[in-house]
Amino acid sequence: MDLALLRTFVTVHRAGSFTRAAALLGLSQPAVTSQIRTLERQLGRPLFLRQARGVTPTSIGNELAHKAAPHLDALVEIAETGLDDESAVRTLHLAGPPEFTAERALPALAELSGDDGQGFALRASFGNAEEVLEGLASGHHDLAISTARPRGALLTATPLCDEEHVLVAGSQWAEEIDTGRLHRKDASALEHLPVVEVHESLPLVSRYWASVFDALPAASGTVIVPDLRAVLACAVAGAGLAVLPRYLCATALARGDVVAVYEPAVPPLRTYVLAVRTGTLAMPHVARAHDWLLGAAASWC
Repeated sequence: MDLALLRTFVTVHRAGSFTRAAALLGLSQPAVTSQIRTLERQLGRPLFLRQARGVTPTSIGNELAHKAAPHLDALVEIAETGLDDESAVRTLHLAGPPEFTAERALPALAELSGDDGQGFALRASFGNAEEVLEGLASGHHDLAISTARPRGALLTATPLCDEEHVLVAGSQWAEEIDTGRLHRKDASALEHLPVVEVHESLPLVSRYWASVFDALPAASGTVIVPDLRAVLACAVAGAGLAVLPRYLCATALARGDVVAVYEPAVPPLRTYVLAVRTGTLAMPHVARAHDWLLGAAASWC
C-alpha cells in the first residue's frame, strides 16, 4: 500500500474535510480526492461518507486510521529527527486554555528544558476545547489540555486534574450581600451585584449558579473580557462578582484583594484531561512530557 496515500487518508480523517486536508498537505483538493478514491479502490471499501460540510469516516475508515496513524506519526518523527542524530532536540507542541496552560502546564514543562540530553524545544498555543482538540487531531499539536473529552479512537485522553471554582468579589461588594439568604442558597441575595465574565453567555457564573443554587443567574455581565486573568484584575478593582478557578485567585484571596463570597460544602469542579493522538506516546519526548504533566498535576488538585 502506498504510504503517500495513507498519509493523505490520515490527514483527511483528522481534518474532517478534503479542503482542510489539501491545505495541510499543500495539495489541491482534486489531488486529495483522487488519492482517497485510489485508496478506496485498492481496499474495495468506502473510507468516507461525503457530506455537505466535510466528510465522516466509515467504520472501515476509522479502523484503518486507528491502525495506520500511529505508525505514520512515528515515521514522520524519524524523518524529522534522523536515525543517527541521537542528540537532535525534538520540539513538543502543546495546546490548551490560556490561563491554565500559562499558570500550570508551561511552568511545569519548563523544568524539562535542561541540558540532560532528554530535553526538548517547546511551542505552545492557546485555544478553547474544540480548537485544541481539532488541532491535535490534525497533527498541529502533540499534547492538548482540554475540558472536553475527545470522542472516537483517534485521540486518547487521561484525566489531569480538577479545577475548583470560587465565587469572589471585592470587599466593598461582599459587605452588601445578605449572607443569611445566601447561606440558605437563595441566589436572589446576589442579583443586585454586577458581574465580570469571559463571555456574554456567562459560562462560569451560569455553571456555578446551576451547581450551587440550582438556578440561573438573574444578572447580566457588566464587564466582559476574554481572559480569566483580566476577570480577576477587574474583580480586584471592584468591578463586581466573578467565578474563578481557585488556583488563579488564591494569592488575591490570601492578600485580601478579593474575598470568597460563598464557600459551598461541595464546590463546583471542572475536570481537565490531557489528550494525545493514539500511538504517539511511543515518541519519547511526547511520553516524557505527558508523564511529567500527570505527575505535576498531582500537586495542583
